[in-house]
Amino acid sequence: MSCFHLENVSYRYDKSPVLHGIDLRLEPGEILGLFGHNGAGKTTCIKLILGLMTPNQGSVSVLGGHAGDPQVSQHIGYLPENVMFYPQLTGREILTHFARLKGASLQQVPRLLEQVGLGDAMNARTKTYSKGMRQRLGLAQALLGEPKLLMLDEPTVGLDPVATADLYRLLRDLRDGGTGIVLCSHVLPGVEPYIDRAAILTNGALKAAGDLAALRRQANMPVTLSLDPANSISALEKVIDRASSNSGLILRTDSGRLQVDVQPREKMTLLNAVMASGEVADISIHQPSLEDIYVHFIGSGGLAHRGGSK
Repeated sequence: MSCFHLENVSYRYDKSPVLHGIDLRLEPGEILGLFGHNGAGKTTCIKLILGLMTPNQGSVSVLGGHAGDPQVSQHIGYLPENVMFYPQLTGREILTHFARLKGASLQQVPRLLEQVGLGDAMNARTKTYSKGMRQRLGLAQALLGEPKLLMLDEPTVGLDPVATADLYRLLRDLRDGGTGIVLCSHVLPGVEPYIDRAAILTNGALKAAGDLAALRRQANMPVTLSLDPANSISALEKVIDRASSNSGLILRTDSGRLQVDVQPREKMTLLNAVMASGEVADISIHQPSLEDIYVHFIGSGGLAHRGGSK
């Protein structure tokens, strides 16, 4: 049973199209990064999965049932980007209130507050909480009831590096326990090591989806080889010129190293040639990062929609 499946989903606000033919699914025990510029449709996808909206076209199934069904919703945890709580209530009181609303065990409350690092502050009023502490309380709220599907929108906002590392360790433990997790973030270098797959939206369309290796194949972006010459850069350049069938190779020098941008299909040919030549002392390889791939697929969309909705 999938955590959710969006099948050929389209949605319009009034007459303005927001999503176009989205096909996307999440399996149990998987972390999916959902990325896109402001206005790309990420939040609309989340609202459809939560059952807060109904698609104009296509279908949305969640945990084997219908989005918005109360028996489905009780197994979903959601952390919005901006969390707000009653300032006069304590962290314990707020989490107890949400536990009652969700039908979750009240015995979870102190344990979850300890788990997110609020054990010493659970009896303090939330008006005294920092932004990072409110974010932790929001995460504890999302974890009530041991959800099978967890959706987090910018979960590291306000968290310091230690708290961020703790969060990702917690998410990995949840994933290993079978929870399906959706993670929306603009901090792509930070989330890259922790996601299993990525889905990239732009202008309401799904531009690319898959694990990092699959996205690299889809993007077909150059790989950068950084070479330490054994003798001289000029000798190494001659080896590369002879080995490459691409006369448009981009060569750069940086602190005595030669950097070469090469298409993936030519990478092994070039590596074999420079290794056999004896003209290279050391090699490092830079594959396109998640951020590189995102920029490749989004293009100028991020700038065009910087001020728009999500």
